[in-house]
Amino acid sequence: MLRVDVVLFTARDGALHVLLVATGSPTPRDRWTLPSGAIRRGESIDDTALRIARDALGTAPTHLDQAGMRGGARRTAQPVVTVAYSGLAPVGTPARAGASWLPLSEAGALAIRDRDEIDRSIAAIRARIDHQPIAFRLLPDVFTLSELQAVYEILLGRPLHKASFRRSLHAAAIVEATDEWRTERRGRPAQLFRYAPPRRRRHRRGVRFDLLG
Repeated sequence: MLRVDVVLFTARDGALHVLLVATGSPTPRDRWTLPSGAIRRGESIDDTALRIARDALGTAPTHLDQAGMRGGARRTAQPVVTVAYSGLAPVGTPARAGASWLPLSEAGALAIRDRDEIDRSIAAIRARIDHQPIAFRLLPDVFTLSELQAVYEILLGRPLHKASFRRSLHAAAIVEATDEWRTERRGRPAQLFRYAPPRRRRHRRGVRFDLLG
């Protein structure tokens, strides 16, 4: 049997949260679980993951990619092969009825299987974040560089040096300035930027986080 698990993340209150759905189980550890389902006739694995994500989130995620596969698990008498997908929802996306955003700091209360899937999905995102526009999927179309850095820090799980981060963004040519400004803390105006798709730049390289403090 082939099943698909979807691990959806968003940023809330300066921390990464994961979307869980209620199971109706009276056991605290099994009361919430990751969105999951079987492949339907005529569906591809990608189609199944997108359907499950839409059902749990109420809208399509802004990022969805395969994070890994595990076999041998037995949910029934038949062995189950599970394909895991990791996805992102923009900051401020609400949870649907029957679902809830859980801070990762509280994920220890979940079943071991769900915790493993979450850890593997985070690892998959972090392995791709320097060469895919993953962080931008958590943000609106325009944003300040401070907001972008905060999202990168949340996804990476560590602070970044402000000046080095901005130099790396400039070298990677993945953002472009707009004519808009927004007032941030202490009343200081900050320029708004947008993601610069690859077609707008000929020579590109990833953001080198290994160089950042």
